[in-house]
Amino acid sequence: MTGPMLTISQLAAYAGVTVRAVRHYHAKGLIPEPERDHSGYRRYDAAAVVELIKIRTLAEAGVPLARVHELLQAEEADFAAAVEDIDRRLRAEIRERQHHRRRIAQLAAGDSLALPTEVVTYLDLLRARGATEEMIAPERDAWILMAARWPDLIPAMMVDKIAQLEDPRIQRIYELAGTIAERWDTDPSGADSMVQGHLEEAADLLHELLQDADARGQLGSRQPTDPAYNNLMDSFADNAHPAVAKLRDLLTERGWTGWTRIEKSPTHT
Repeated sequence: MTGPMLTISQLAAYAGVTVRAVRHYHAKGLIPEPERDHSGYRRYDAAAVVELIKIRTLAEAGVPLARVHELLQAEEADFAAAVEDIDRRLRAEIRERQHHRRRIAQLAAGDSLALPTEVVTYLDLLRARGATEEMIAPERDAWILMAARWPDLIPAMMVDKIAQLEDPRIQRIYELAGTIAERWDTDPSGADSMVQGHLEEAADLLHELLQDADARGQLGSRQPTDPAYNNLMDSFADNAHPAVAKLRDLLTERGWTGWTRIEKSPTHT
């Protein structure tokens, strides 16, 4: 499934760059240039937004574009060594560059690329509770998109997300997600009876959590309201793992629509 696609102007807006910059990155071979659709427009997916944000972050830190692609494709040890070299150069520059130096120095840690400190803390808490890197990777990319498009929402959202990690139901959902991902590798069809049972249990827990939030009047209170953005993020989640789409279907059966912004279905109100 490919999901909603963006025009070049939307891609540029979500990543915080100009259309001219996107075209320049095309010319340099940093971002693949997609084929035109039947209307004559080039369309981009969520992965292109994530890649563009990473390129922008490195470029703002003073990394020559000739090295950006090399750094993003480098092995971990080579990447860490390159980051140290860049960090030494940035320390010698004027104070305006100090913000960029701190960001590029954090690249070796992985999560800190284009992510606020609050999100890095949240991801570390997920690891401490047993979440695998396979589970964390798509969530990290989703937060990169969120932080780029809605930076003002991040602090309050992270307070909520960190508090939710103390809820046994949330903890159980992450346990189920880990088992589902592990079993899916042995049966990519998703027909495994244990997987189906875990998906049903996860859907029931999410249904209960959503009902509680709705009863408190908190459903959607801190979620983005841009339909185009929400559709893009929903597509990104579906493409991250096939189980996400199946879980969304189960939530639909229980009376909920959406994923980035979950709302009660009109037929179940």
